[in-house]
Amino acid sequence: MESKRSLKGANNVLVDLGFEDAEELTAKASLAVKLNDLVEKRGLSQTEVAAITGMTQPKVSQVRRYKLQNISLERLMQALVSLDQRVEIVVRPARSTHGPGITVAA
Repeated sequence: MESKRSLKGANNVLVDLGFEDAEELTAKASLAVKLNDLVEKRGLSQTEVAAITGMTQPKVSQVRRYKLQNISLERLMQALVSLDQRVEIVVRPARSTHGPGITVAA
């Protein structure tokens, strides 16, 4: 009988895949999900989103397709503020259960 060895992941597929910037990409993805949800709910075109947020239409397209490598966290937060959202950043000491890192709750 073969033994099955289970591997424990880091609860973040990007960390498991070895991305050096996994936490930042995860944070960007969370913000992009929220931004894309707002765009869909409001029925906005990419051109309208660009005009509202100050982003270029190609950048809006990248966010819509979750191509986030060339878009900063700050830019995504500013875009959400432009869409009448409140973005809060909370800094607190790391605990043993939740070590140092970045978490976005959207």
